Amino acid sequence: QVQLVESGGGLVEAGASLRVSCRASGRVGVTTTVAWFRQVSEKEREFLASVTWSGGSTYYTNSVKGRFTLSKDNADNAVHLQMNSLKPEGTAVYYCAANQLGVATTQAIGYTYWAQGTQVTVSS
Repeated sequence: QVQLVESGGGLVEAGASLRVSCRASGRVGVTTTVAWFRQVSEKEREFLASVTWSGGSTYYTNSVKGRFTLSKDNADNAVHLQMNSLKPEGTAVYYCAANQLGVATTQAIGYTYWAQGTQVTVSS
């Protein structure tokens, strides 16, 4: 069992930066992976990036490479997603998620625990 609470999000202009955060609690350890997704309207949730809890190994989808950066704060049990050069098409609800499988995946079905989501709106 892992509990996730998000913070951050908001309204920014195109080209600006924003950081969203995910604080984890509960059973978090060597088998845990935390990932970020975003969802627009009725579309499926899109994978953005992931990080392993113990090893800190990161993976980014091509659409955010070079613009988004994951970091982990062990003292706060938090994962941060720094988003730079935001684009209007990045407007979405952003979610963090976790699994305890010890296996990397980019599919939403691979994650058991989900935070509440936070709205990011990028104006043109």
